[in-house]
Amino acid sequence: MTAEPKRETRPPLTPSDPQGQDSAQVEEPASQGNKPAGQGEGSGGEAPSDGVPPEVLNRRICDFDLRIEGRPLGRVVERFQRELAERGLVRLRPAFYLSDEWGVADGTVAIGMPFYLADEQLRRVHQAKGGMVEGEDEEDILRYLRHEMGHVVNYGYRLYERDDWTATFGPMSRPYTDQYHSVPFSPDFVRHLPGNYAQKHPDDDWAETFALWLTPGFDWRSHYGDAAVALAKLDYCDRVMAEIRDREPSVTLSVIDVEACNMHKTVQEFYDEVEIQGVTLPLSLDGDLRGLFVPHAAATGQGEADRLGSAAALIRLHENELSGSVYRWTAVDQGLVYALLDHLAHRAEELHLSYPLSQRENVLIQLSGFLTTLAMNYVYKGGFIAK
Repeated sequence: MTAEPKRETRPPLTPSDPQGQDSAQVEEPASQGNKPAGQGEGSGGEAPSDGVPPEVLNRRICDFDLRIEGRPLGRVVERFQRELAERGLVRLRPAFYLSDEWGVADGTVAIGMPFYLADEQLRRVHQAKGGMVEGEDEEDILRYLRHEMGHVVNYGYRLYERDDWTATFGPMSRPYTDQYHSVPFSPDFVRHLPGNYAQKHPDDDWAETFALWLTPGFDWRSHYGDAAVALAKLDYCDRVMAEIRDREPSVTLSVIDVEACNMHKTVQEFYDEVEIQGVTLPLSLDGDLRGLFVPHAAATGQGEADRLGSAAALIRLHENELSGSVYRWTAVDQGLVYALLDHLAHRAEELHLSYPLSQRENVLIQLSGFLTTLAMNYVYKGGFIAK
């Protein structure tokens, strides 16, 4: 079992307001470079729509000078190793390598880190074509490292074989699937990485618990003082780490899963594998979509005409922020939410929906609530629209 399957997510954008438009209706610019492969991106020698140079897209990943040591990423790893030493975790020394995603191969103590974190240009390409950068800055990278170290400790000391570990987190034999249903704000689980990730599998429940326990300066006893089950897991982690930190690990195997230096696909080929399945919704939802925009448009028109923006363009411009937010709080896969937003933008375009630019924040708040409601339908009913 690979501990960390690829998560298709998209980064937030910080768009600026359109200015200098003369017409009464202002088309907000569509977001650039965030559609997944197969949806409007260029390929081959043509200039792609997201602005990524063809010479970058057509270069093999293994041909980039990607290294951890001696680079900014190496300094983050060194800081993380100091964190471990300060906690007394000096017996178990994981290897770090660049891979296609975050992950620890089952039964090993090597941490794979996304290759794009080692090169600023590839980081921008990933943000444009692949989705959310899992490691946006040094602090975010450390959050992922702490989580992955939880897997390393679990495998290195075979904690999952202990009866008390299984009683606390569940059996490792539980099926590991990409799609999982979570309960937002459940007091039974800690919250560290987005998407209620502790609820995915017992292995991740432990890894998220360990990550919070490891976080410097985090007062987990106070933070989870009224969440009895989550607090019991943190207390368990604290006891177990005090027990094993001076022991030699049972497993020291540093198996490299997919190493960047052996990734012979071009950048374009790598991101071409990201495919998002479309979604369809009943036309009756058009009335709800109108309800998001039309009341705001009807409330204006007093005296001088307000400048209007395209509802479809607004959705597309903020699709990454919206899908990321919905994923964070509902755990519905961002790729699926992205497809939902694509459908809504298409319907808004067909319906010629618009809104006053002065009401943009209000419209976005309504849209966020609308999307979250659809997502929770998906969590509890298996579809955006309950049948």
